[in-house]
Amino acid sequence: MFQNKMVVITGGTDGIGKALVEEFLNLGATVATCSRTEGKLSDLKTEFAGKPLFTMIADVSKEEDCKNFIEKTLEKYQKIDVLINNAGISMRALFKDTELSTLRKVMDINFWGTVYCTKFALNSIIENKGTIVGIASIAGHRGLPGRSGYSASKAAVIRWMETLRTELLDTGVNVMWVSPGFTASNTRYAALGENGEPVRESKLDEGKIMTAGECARHIVKAIEKRKRTLVLTFTGKEAIFMNKFFPGLADKMIRKLYFKNGKMVK
Repeated sequence: MFQNKMVVITGGTDGIGKALVEEFLNLGATVATCSRTEGKLSDLKTEFAGKPLFTMIADVSKEEDCKNFIEKTLEKYQKIDVLINNAGISMRALFKDTELSTLRKVMDINFWGTVYCTKFALNSIIENKGTIVGIASIAGHRGLPGRSGYSASKAAVIRWMETLRTELLDTGVNVMWVSPGFTASNTRYAALGENGEPVRESKLDEGKIMTAGECARHIVKAIEKRKRTLVLTFTGKEAIFMNKFFPGLADKMIRKLYFKNGKMVK
C-alpha cells in the first residue's frame, strides 16, 4: 500500500518517530523527517543509507521552520500522501511548582507543531486523498498529575483533529489520532521539569512497556485501515472508560497511583 507513497514524519530521530521512519522505508515509501538536532539526523541518514530518506533541521514549535520543512519536501517530491505529527515533548512537575514558560513550551511543540505542519501540507494531502495522523496520548483523554501542560496539549490535539476530520469528511482525506500509552522511548528522559529543563530520568520499568517498534507497527496498520482513532493499551482503554462513566472514582484511582505519602512518585 505504501509503495511509492510520500510519508512525512515529524520528530523522526527517536522513539516512535524513528520506528515509524524504519517501518515506512521497509514498506517501500519515501520518507521525510525533521528534528532539532543535526547530529541525530546525520546518524539517521547513515543508518538508512541508500533508502529514500529526506531529513531537515526544524523546530516544530516555530511556524517558519514547519513551513520550510513542508515546502522543501514538496519541492523535492511534489506530493505528500501521509503526514504523521509525531514530534512532541512531555513534562513531569506539579502545576504549583511549574514555570508558565514550561507549559508554553509544551503547548508550542505538541499542539502548535501539529497545527503548523498540517496547515502547510494540507492542500497536497487533500489532492492525494491522503492521511493526517496526530500522536496524542491517554493524557489527552484524562488529565494526569504532574502533566498539566502535556495533558492540555494532547487534549487540544485530539479535539482539533476531531474538528479537522469532520471538516474534511467529504474530501477523501482520513484524519486519525493515536493514543499510544506508555511506550519505551526517550520521551520520558527528555520530559521537562518545573524549570523547563529535561528531568533525564524515568520512573517506569522500561522493560515492561510497549516497544516503539511495536507501537509503530500498530500505527501503520491503523493507517492502512483508515481508522478514526487508535488506543493501544488495555490500561489506556480502561482509563478512558473509567473517566467517562466513573470520573470521581477515576480521580481517586489516579491520585493513588501517582502519589505516595503525599508525594508524586510517577
